[in-house]
Amino acid sequence: MLTDFYELTMGNGYLLSGKMDQIVCFDMFFRKVPDDGGFAIMAGLDQIIRYLKDLKFEKEDIAFLREKAIFDEKFYDYLENFKFSCDVWAMPEGTPIFPNEPIFVVTGPVIQAQLIETVVLLTLNHQSLIATKANRIVRAAQGRAVMEFGSRRAHGYDGAVLGARAAFIGGCIGTSCTVVEQIFGIPAMGTMAHSWIQMYDSEYEAFKTYGSVYPDD
Repeated sequence: MLTDFYELTMGNGYLLSGKMDQIVCFDMFFRKVPDDGGFAIMAGLDQIIRYLKDLKFEKEDIAFLREKAIFDEKFYDYLENFKFSCDVWAMPEGTPIFPNEPIFVVTGPVIQAQLIETVVLLTLNHQSLIATKANRIVRAAQGRAVMEFGSRRAHGYDGAVLGARAAFIGGCIGTSCTVVEQIFGIPAMGTMAHSWIQMYDSEYEAFKTYGSVYPDD
C-alpha cells in the first residue's frame, strides 16, 4: 500500500484493457550529481529486496480500496492473489553510480512493475543521497575517521536508522544511534554532550571526571 494512488488506477486500467500481463522494462536513473561531485554511492537495495519478498495485499488493504468504489471487482481479485514475480537487476550497495545510467531495472508484468515505483524511488533516492554525502566527507577527511551523528535531525525514525546505515555504506566508521548497532551491527559510539560539561564547575573537572569513568575511551 506504500504506493502512489495512480499506480493502482493504472493497474486497474491495464487489467480492464487486457494489458495486465504485458511485459515491460523500467529503468531507474538520475540525471546529475549534485555540486559536480562526479559520482554518487548506491544505497538502499537491501530494504527494497526485503520489501519485494514480502509484497502482498492484506484483507484490510482490499477492504480499504473497496471503500474508494472506483475499481473493478476483477482488480480486487487480482490484488488478493498478488505475488511479485518480476526480475530485478540493480547496482550493489556501496558501488559508485553515474548520471543517466540504469541503477535499478525491473522487468515483468506491467502492473507489478508499476506498483513498486514509489518504494524504489523513495528508498534509493534517500539512502543514496546520504551515502553520497557521507562518502564525500570521508574522502575529504583524508584518512581520518568520520562518525555519523545525524539521528537528531533526521526525518523520522526510519530516516534516522536507514540514514545511519547509508552513511556507513558511504564510509563512516560508526553511528551515534544505539538502535542502529542493535539492528545492523554498525558500531554505536559517542562521548559526552555539552550538558555533561555544564554539570561541573570547570571544563577541566568535566573532562577529568569523564576520563576517570572511561579511561580507555
